[in-house]
Amino acid sequence: MRFSLILCLLLLALFACGDAAVPIVSGFFPPPESTGAPLVPEQWFEQPLDHFDGANPRTWKQRYFTSSAHYTKGGPLFVYIGGEGRMSGPSVEGGAWVDYAKTYKAYLVVVEHRYYGMSRPTEDMSTENLQFLSSEQALADLANFLTWQRKQLGGPKIIVFGGSYAGALAAWFRYKYPHIAHGAVASSGPVLAKVDFLEYMEVVDASLRTYDGRGACNDAISNATKQIQAMIETKAGRDKLFLLFKLCDHLNLSISEDISRLFETLSTPFASAVQYNTGPPGKSSIDQVCNVMTDSRRGSYVDRLAAVVMPEPPKSPSQMCLDYKYSKYIKMMRETEWGPSVGVGMRQWIYQTCTEFGYYQTSDSSHQPFGHGFSLPYFIKQCTDIYGNQFNKTLVSRDIVRSNEDYAGLGPKMSRVVFPNGSIDPWHALGILKDIGPDAKAIFINGTSHCENMGSPSPNDSPQLKQARAEIRSSIGQWLEADTDY
Repeated sequence: MRFSLILCLLLLALFACGDAAVPIVSGFFPPPESTGAPLVPEQWFEQPLDHFDGANPRTWKQRYFTSSAHYTKGGPLFVYIGGEGRMSGPSVEGGAWVDYAKTYKAYLVVVEHRYYGMSRPTEDMSTENLQFLSSEQALADLANFLTWQRKQLGGPKIIVFGGSYAGALAAWFRYKYPHIAHGAVASSGPVLAKVDFLEYMEVVDASLRTYDGRGACNDAISNATKQIQAMIETKAGRDKLFLLFKLCDHLNLSISEDISRLFETLSTPFASAVQYNTGPPGKSSIDQVCNVMTDSRRGSYVDRLAAVVMPEPPKSPSQMCLDYKYSKYIKMMRETEWGPSVGVGMRQWIYQTCTEFGYYQTSDSSHQPFGHGFSLPYFIKQCTDIYGNQFNKTLVSRDIVRSNEDYAGLGPKMSRVVFPNGSIDPWHALGILKDIGPDAKAIFINGTSHCENMGSPSPNDSPQLKQARAEIRSSIGQWLEADTDY
């Protein structure tokens, strides 16, 4: 396993929204998987394979976890919606939603998303079998399960929670199934599907500028990018890049997909640092990468970029070289068997981006420092090369239109929902940032990153973050007091 796959799996485990994650190449960075012992037992619920075809008798078992640790009979049911990765028992033991459960004496349930983790509806992940993977099927799974679970508890009010893709799912579940979900907390949810998500890198650029307010870090990255572009044009330059970045293979200028993947890979540490800007002031993720990029003692701009991308010493033996080869990536993504690490969701999630959401974080904007090496055609080609010729730009564009028609994009008419988003988080560009109704409120949290409001409270939290959590807690209390079902 080379650094390319390690990078994807790392990004798939970065998130602070739950237990999963997805590669930057086509999706989110979701929640970190817990390393704690699975003290909470897994449970299973039988689901139809296809909720929209009554003639299909096939079923499968969906995994879920529960906790009554804070529950008092008559209390509400809080539901944590799983996203694009595996869920685990410790999910019911920590995070802001557990604090809210303590306040309102709620019963807790975590539901894993079909095709992720151990919730495996089909024998493999062939393209034919992935036809049953969609947000619509996942929402129908939730509706079926929660109808049953609510009966077991005597009919409590249900509040759904989710972050990132699952944050969008929380909003969509409240929108599509208001008779089941009494309210929703939709954190960092990109509710607008968009093929060319060029705004992602624009927010990365703006967030990096917070380092010093002058853009020195951005300028250094831009200069490094330009120098690499020039070096690639000559054999001597390519040989130097091979050594400097510890590439697993020599660069071949004739393979454009390799060049695109290289530039995308070089942007990843900065996108990751911004999206999950953790750490105290002066030592945050943004500070760490920008401290290197602005330190002239480390050599040229390209030398500094290499120090960010391939730090010394390597963090693990598998990071001895940087694997940028497009063909190797495609071969890995064509693997259809369920394996020990497949639950993190790379093949599954990119299928959803090709058939529902897009979300491609391209370099098509001129307002970012990473050049223009990974444009939209590079991402569309991945859909075709991984899943088949029918997964082309026409299909992707059509399905994105359908998703926005189905879920109403940025303009759903709904109530009893809050949309927390962080100003540093690039995904806020596809989220709801202004109130869309008297009881459908946006909470824009200055200085926070992706899903940061979902973490457990800390004395080091900013005043803005503390205020946001207080507003969410208050909203939940108001919803639970409401007599109306819709």
